[in-house]
Amino acid sequence: MREYELTVLIHPDLEADLEPALKKVREIIKSNKGEITKEDSWGKKRLMYKIAGEDFANYVYFELKLPAEANNKVQQTLNIVDEVMRYLLVGVDEKARAAVEEAKNKDKEKKEEE
Repeated sequence: MREYELTVLIHPDLEADLEPALKKVREIIKSNKGEITKEDSWGKKRLMYKIAGEDFANYVYFELKLPAEANNKVQQTLNIVDEVMRYLLVGVDEKARAAVEEAKNKDKEKKEEE
């Protein structure tokens, strides 16, 4: 299974009760044999340009693991979910992740030395 990052923009009218929309996204992932390792709601944010006539969207970030063949199925299903305005599903670059961790460790060591 490969690791992915998924950012979903959910319709701003659903801000009061995001759970049903998030449940749909989770079910899409799980029905395609995926596993969610992290979920983080970034809240309601202003968009750079209007999407479906809206100026705002609720951002939710997921880290997940999917089988290679499930990637397209998840994307096709997210395209037709009414609550999801946009999404971005990208594969995780392990080399970049390792470089970020190394930089964090170096910063931590510098602060401890001071």
